Amino acid sequence: MILRQGGPRSGGLFIKDNPITAPLRPFTARFRKPSPDANPRGERPFGRAMVFALAASAGLTVANIYYGQPMLGLMEREVPGAAITYVPTATQLGYAAGLLLLVPLGDLLERKRLIVTQCLALSVALALVALAPSAGAVLAASLLVGLLASVAQQIVPLAANLAPEDKRGAVVGTVMAGLLCGILLSRTLAGFVGGHFGWRAMFWLAVPLALLTAGLMAWQLPRSRPQPGGLGWLGLMASLRDLWCEFPALRLATFTQCTQFGVFSVFWTILALHLQEPRFGLGSEVAGLFGVLGAAGVLAAPIAGRIADRRGPHPVIVAASVLTLASWLVFGFWTSIAGLVVGVLLLDFAIQASQISNQSIIYALRPEARSRINTVYMASMFLAGAASSGAATVAWHNWGWTGVTVLGTGIAALGLALQTLRVKK
Repeated sequence: MILRQGGPRSGGLFIKDNPITAPLRPFTARFRKPSPDANPRGERPFGRAMVFALAASAGLTVANIYYGQPMLGLMEREVPGAAITYVPTATQLGYAAGLLLLVPLGDLLERKRLIVTQCLALSVALALVALAPSAGAVLAASLLVGLLASVAQQIVPLAANLAPEDKRGAVVGTVMAGLLCGILLSRTLAGFVGGHFGWRAMFWLAVPLALLTAGLMAWQLPRSRPQPGGLGWLGLMASLRDLWCEFPALRLATFTQCTQFGVFSVFWTILALHLQEPRFGLGSEVAGLFGVLGAAGVLAAPIAGRIADRRGPHPVIVAASVLTLASWLVFGFWTSIAGLVVGVLLLDFAIQASQISNQSIIYALRPEARSRINTVYMASMFLAGAASSGAATVAWHNWGWTGVTVLGTGIAALGLALQTLRVKK
């Protein structure tokens, strides 16, 4: 009989697979230590099908906070009140609140049940947006959609937990590629549906998509075994500050991605309004088509993940910061449709590469606290996105596209400066 030490995926001792020792497997199984997300009930093993399901679900859930952006012009014409232009800001504020209040529960509760329940509740919130009779009701329902759509950020740390350590960057990159597809292609879908059937039809369509996601996660996900260290919800909330203070790498990654997502939000919040100006005269469908162009940034996700696994994430982050600044210089000085096309390709590629690399850093800090670390990182990022969306709306109403490009360039330059200071240290 040959016994050997189990690897990190199995733990403990197990018997080498051969016909002689096979009958002894039931007796040696008790020596194996399951990981926190192991599969003691014989559920589906982690593999390509599950990675695809996680990526698709992340994309389908996060898409809900972006449907309104290319349809802002349509919503503004149908729903009275200038407040309707703050729908992107309200949705991102809700998303940030969900990241802060709901995502840490992934370290406390069983993740499969949490994800499925949140997807079901999201379908109800989407129906409320479709039924909303006034600008105030749309904003309130959009806030709720953002809160519940934060389930996408339950999925990302779960993927990191389930993946083998040597493939974590690539797996997270693939899941984030799905998430970015949801962010970008949601605008394309919403622009088309809104242009042909009205903006409410898009939110009605989103209801069965949320239910489909709930079913997919119920089918594919294994049951997890949370390890909160005896903390309740209030303890989890208090531990967020401790994690922030403990890890300088978390603070730098968060500040950097706040600037990256800030400029991303500035551009996509204003694009539909910019394209409707008389010089372009283009509607929601064309604004949505820019999402297809931006989806080219999806290519950056697995590439950046593999580079981060092999050479470290910092060179990727610096390169991404340079590309982000370059994209805003293109927006400012090349003001035609061609300039918008080139700029959005650079911007979305850079944002995704930076996101994957920064997540590669933070997920390695403390594995048992990944949901809470993700909360600190993503909540800060979406608060920055909401603030940037609001600032972009103010800049647009007062100074037009020039004011928006100055704002975006300044934020992008700040992000590059943060990385320059890190390199000098």
